[in-house]
Amino acid sequence: MEKVVCVTGASGYIASWLIKLLLQRRYTVKATVRNLRDSSKVAHLTSLEGANEKLRLYEADLLEEGSFDSAVDGCQTVFHTASPVALSVSDPQVLIPNLIPPFINGVNYSIDYTFWHLQTQLIDHALKGTVNSCIKSSTINRVVITSSIASVMFNHDSLNLSDDVIVDETMFSDPIFCREKKEWYALSKTLAETATWKMARENGLDLVTLHPGFTIGPPLQPSLNLSCVALLNLIKQGKQLLPNGVYRYVDVRDVALAHIIAMENPSANGRYCLVGRVAYSFEAFDILKLNFPSLNLPTTENRPTKPPYQVSRKRAESLGISFRPLEESLKDSVECFRDRNLITL
Repeated sequence: MEKVVCVTGASGYIASWLIKLLLQRRYTVKATVRNLRDSSKVAHLTSLEGANEKLRLYEADLLEEGSFDSAVDGCQTVFHTASPVALSVSDPQVLIPNLIPPFINGVNYSIDYTFWHLQTQLIDHALKGTVNSCIKSSTINRVVITSSIASVMFNHDSLNLSDDVIVDETMFSDPIFCREKKEWYALSKTLAETATWKMARENGLDLVTLHPGFTIGPPLQPSLNLSCVALLNLIKQGKQLLPNGVYRYVDVRDVALAHIIAMENPSANGRYCLVGRVAYSFEAFDILKLNFPSLNLPTTENRPTKPPYQVSRKRAESLGISFRPLEESLKDSVECFRDRNLITL
């Protein structure tokens, strides 16, 4: 049988690498973008090795019911990466009733979460479209969702994470906490994941959710995503870092490959945290200074002496997922910025 898969949000950072790796493995990829006529969103995909033979592009809108039906039709697996990234909301006016089932942290939230308001572009995009198309399809064996570590660890406990704490897949972000702290991205990811699991259980979908941290590494798409922009700004501006700032790093190539492993490994199930290394911000700065002294990055003083908390890699590694060293991810990111004339070394 021909191996046919669907990738939504194909022009994105993770999705582009996912498609590249799928084509290398001779999968037929049916990929969706919002506008087929936008060359900045599709040219880097059509130029991939094997694209002429194995890549089929479809135009789809997350908010349009049935928009994904033709792309999903005949596929064995759907990779849903098409969720927007934003850190603030300007119009939180959408009523979200009864999205949180009682199972979160073992507490019944059915009354507290009857009414939630969140910006349309975040929550609607994350909940509509693809899952409904998967439910209607008779060929789908598994759905792999790109979620975020943001739906795992944003709660009151995260304010005081010590060096002996290990964050893992049993943890859930608390929507009340996210709302109080105006962490709209974490809130949207948490609500979206919860609602998707609810839909999957009700409709018998084999669902796996992946939860990457701060994703870095060389982009394939011409425009930079949010995390790449953040890293580039850090390098270009040379800001003095908060020594106790902690990042949960993972390489985009490892995240993409984890999607394929989550599809191919029949034992894959549930949630998987994808964090290669938890590090203080000054540790990343030290790596950059060592490898690229010409950047003239400042030295960070008053560094914490205790190691930061950790994110468990046990469940991911048991599935066969491995992680690149942070040094390699940072080095490849900077060299990509140089090759695109975004920085001078």
